[in-house]
Amino acid sequence: MNKNNHIPPSPLPEIDLVALTGYLWKKRCFLLKCCGIAAVVGLIIAFSIPKEFTTTVKLAPETTDATSKMGSLGGLAAMAGIDLSSTSGQDALSPNLYPDIVHSTPFLLELFPEKVTDKKKKHTITLYDYMADHQHSAWWTVLVKAPLKGLAALRSLFSDNEENEGQLNPFQLTRKQEEVLKNLRQRITVFVDKKTQVVTLGVDMQDPLISADVAHNIVIKLQTYITHYRTQKAKKDLEFTEKVLKESRAAYYKAQQAYAAFEDGNKNIISASYRTEQERLRNEMTLTFNVYNTLAQKLEQDKLRVQEQTPVYTIIEPATVPLKASFPQKLLILVAFIFLAFIGGCGYLLIKKYAIIPSPGSET
Repeated sequence: MNKNNHIPPSPLPEIDLVALTGYLWKKRCFLLKCCGIAAVVGLIIAFSIPKEFTTTVKLAPETTDATSKMGSLGGLAAMAGIDLSSTSGQDALSPNLYPDIVHSTPFLLELFPEKVTDKKKKHTITLYDYMADHQHSAWWTVLVKAPLKGLAALRSLFSDNEENEGQLNPFQLTRKQEEVLKNLRQRITVFVDKKTQVVTLGVDMQDPLISADVAHNIVIKLQTYITHYRTQKAKKDLEFTEKVLKESRAAYYKAQQAYAAFEDGNKNIISASYRTEQERLRNEMTLTFNVYNTLAQKLEQDKLRVQEQTPVYTIIEPATVPLKASFPQKLLILVAFIFLAFIGGCGYLLIKKYAIIPSPGSET
């Protein structure tokens, strides 16, 4: 076979932009219909999505090293004979761990019993009941979940395992509690600025007042959690020192009374056994006093340590009730639907006009 007989494929026809623009202009009625239908669909979808309100809180936690913190009271403590150098150390709980703390299961479960009130003052219920029974969904979501809910209800009828919704067991959550917990976790965002260490907390709720209440409660519980973590060791040391101090005080008073009673009962007596017993009682009283004095200084040191270990938070942006919904953005949805309809309509017209359909008798 002669290779020169090969017929090269015909080149694609060149597209004239001017002619293409004129063609699309002639079909403008079709494009306007597409954009009109898309606008109606976009409005239906935009108004079907429930509104979400976002409350943002910014706080700056205290991240100063304990060594520099103790330096402010170092001179005063040195005058009292107290050494604070042993209390210095690096804080192990940095702000970078705050997102993990807020999203942890024990932390979120503490929010469930909190009372919340909607903006219209119609309901004052727990956050768990609000998240479980007072959430609105788009109509297509209800249609999609309806078969799944039917299957779940049917399965619960034939299941022997009864779930007790009245009790909250962090070790073993029910299926409904797990879904509420997952939904709440998705509605809370925590961002930490790596440079400034400023913590930004965001809470999305379908009610603006509940959104602000939940954000405020999270900030309070986070401060309580961090304060407890930072001061629990110092408070335990303080409690132990107070207990031992009471015991040493009692021992010192007892030794003091024994020495005084011996002196009162042995006046004008000069003997070696008297001097020996007197010396022993005096040394015992001095020893118990030294222990008592040391523990008294240790008690003041532990009190200063508890105060110094208590973190201070600066609320840069407090929780306020949002006035406008953050989601959905109806205008953006409308513009997106109109744009996609226009592009789709233009593509349909171009394919219809410039599509190359080979004839049945052409060679392949």
